[in-house]
Amino acid sequence: MPRFPKISAFKLPIIALSATLLLGACATTQDVASRSDGINDPYERQNRKVHAFNKGLDKNLIRPVAEGYGVVPVEIRNTVNNFSENLSMPGVAVNSLLQGDLKGTGLATLRFAMNTTLGLGGFFDPASELNIPDHDTDFGETLAVWGVQEGAYIELPLFGPSTQRATAGLVVDFFTNPLTYSTIDGDDRIIPPTARGAAALNDRERFGDSIDALLYESADSYAQARQTYLQNRRFELDENAGEGVDPYSADPYEDPYAQ
Repeated sequence: MPRFPKISAFKLPIIALSATLLLGACATTQDVASRSDGINDPYERQNRKVHAFNKGLDKNLIRPVAEGYGVVPVEIRNTVNNFSENLSMPGVAVNSLLQGDLKGTGLATLRFAMNTTLGLGGFFDPASELNIPDHDTDFGETLAVWGVQEGAYIELPLFGPSTQRATAGLVVDFFTNPLTYSTIDGDDRIIPPTARGAAALNDRERFGDSIDALLYESADSYAQARQTYLQNRRFELDENAGEGVDPYSADPYEDPYAQ
């Protein structure tokens, strides 16, 4: 199997800073292309081609596999989702710290410690049973807190709707999660992506009707997916404050391709 290059911990700030500078430059040059509806999509032609690819992939592979995965008892699927979410907690803690959110850092650390120990490696969620609040964030949000602009809208192969800022965050999140370095060289390095993939299939099955309506019943599925993603993402980051955007006017999920 291919092996990822080793990246030492002291290089992480360099990666983060490089991504920040890159996104800042891209956002500065691309934000002028924003339309009156608040959508900045100068790469629409290329994005639509990627969207067509993603739509075909969903129709011919992801949706059938997700429907098959839906046959698995919900209890088992929930344990896989718990495990996948627990794997993300170290990265959530790191990003919370980078955002100056000490409470979020503590919550993510506590949830990871508790679910890893009492929850048998994260397959169970005793933290929620003890009413410890959920906490989630990513490096895309960290960049937003640091003042980096959203940049242009991008649709990524397989991952689906994104922005320049969110795309940089996706890359950096891989390197800022401490679990990357504990599994990257071992035989178990496929466990985190496999768990995330199973959780994504579960989301595809769970929100199947809404996603099918968006992708296969919309007059323009690309435009609808773009609007749904941007509305939900901006609301998450509180970037629509005062703009009167109602997140519940869109479909009740963040990303049609369920990262």
